[in-house]
Parts: sequence; C-alpha cells; structure tokens
Amino acid sequence: MIQQSNPTGAWEVVEVAGHAVDLFEPQVPNKHGYVAIYLHSVGGECLADDSVFTAEFARHGLRVVAPRGDESWWSNRIYPAFDSERTAEAYVVEDLMQYIHQRWDIESPRVGLLGVSMGGQGALRIAYKYSRRFPVVAAVAPAIDFHQWIDSPPAQGEVAHALRQLYRDPEDARQDTATLHVHPLAWPPFQYFCSDPLDHWHEGADRLQMKLASLGIPHECDLVTSHGGHGWDYFHAMAPTAVEFVANRLEKERCRIV
Repeated sequence: MIQQSNPTGAWEVVEVAGHAVDLFEPQVPNKHGYVAIYLHSVGGECLADDSVFTAEFARHGLRVVAPRGDESWWSNRIYPAFDSERTAEAYVVEDLMQYIHQRWDIESPRVGLLGVSMGGQGALRIAYKYSRRFPVVAAVAPAIDFHQWIDSPPAQGEVAHALRQLYRDPEDARQDTATLHVHPLAWPPFQYFCSDPLDHWHEGADRLQMKLASLGIPHECDLVTSHGGHGWDYFHAMAPTAVEFVANRLEKERCRIV
C-alpha cells in the first residue's frame, strides 16, 4: 500500500514476518542498490512524514527499510509488545535481511544500519555484534547508557517500564549496552555517531568514543555540534551527515572488497 509519494520517491507499508515495515524507494535508486535499515527512537517515528530524512535518502538513492520495533530497544530480549517469540534484534538480522535479499537481490555488505536515539544505540550494538554483516553504521544521538535509567529518578516513566521488562536490573542492562559489545578484533570498519553536548545521553557517547580510541578502532564521531540537546532539531541537523556517511561508506566498502 502506497503511503506517500512525491518527486523524491515513495514510501509504502509492507509486511515482513508478521510485522509492518515502512519502506522507501527513491525515484532514482543508487546503481549498486544500497539499502539502509533505519531503527527508530522510543517515539516510534514514521519517516514517511519526515521531509528532512526522506530528502537525504533520495539525494543518495538509498532504499530504506524501517521496521516498527515498539520500545524493544532493538535488543536480543523478548519484548511482548513487539513479539512474544522473536526478538527485535533477530528480526533485523534475519527476517529483514532475508526480505531485502528477496525483494532486491541485495545482501551484505550493501546494507548499512542507521538509527536515532534508542535506534542509534540499537544500530551500534547490532553492528558490533555482527560486524561482518553490517560493515557500515551511523547513529544520531544514541541512547547508549540506558542501564542508568532503570532505577534512576528521571526514569520513572514509560522508558523505565519498557527496560524493566527487558532486563533484570541495571547491571544486566549494562552488560548489553553497545559499549560492552565492542570487540577489539572484530568491529565494523565504518562507524559514525554524534551526540549533542547538551544531550542527557551524551556521557554514554563520550565513553564509547574513549573506548574505541583506547583500542585503536577507527571511527568517526561528532560530540561537539549542538542544536538544543536531545530532540528532532538536533536529529534533523545531523541527518545530512549521517545519511551521507552511510551512502558513501557503503560505496567504499564495495570498492574495498571488489
């Protein structure tokens, strides 16, 4: 079902393994068929209504597959509101990748990960766990240290409620953060993340870049640009850089392995 169409391309809703997925087909797809899997934030935004990200996807000819993961934190834990038997991580890594291959005959390494906030940490964590499958990842304002929200006073709300369904306690959650999944010998060759210094999640991004630097793992990050903290003003301001990174690095990865 076509959801939205304009000169840049068209969004539609498809069903993949029993779940709705927003899919973008640019008017002029990249000749190598590059695809970005976009992981949304806690708000579950639909990018079909987002002219900023859509314009960037179209500019680079990126096909986009955007699953609806509820508040699963894109983890490898069962979150019943998403699926009572399948984790969100397994859904991305297995079901979506299979769908992308079946629909466009595209597979790794021509698929990159992109995410915002909850989706940003999810994209990083999945890329660290499956670095050969996802060599390119970009995260805008990643909510990395979510373990701090489980029992802390600011977390007395829906975010904490969802996290408590996924993890036993803060330490259980910390062990599953992106930073703890960084492997010194196996990492995505192209990774980018950015965080506003005013963002309440900023400390986690700063800690991640320090760990990557100490291990000598190549990465690119912007931890100084500010656009009002954690919110869509910042997400939109950084969208051109993040989407361009995914498109350009997918091309570099293709050339690297040819």
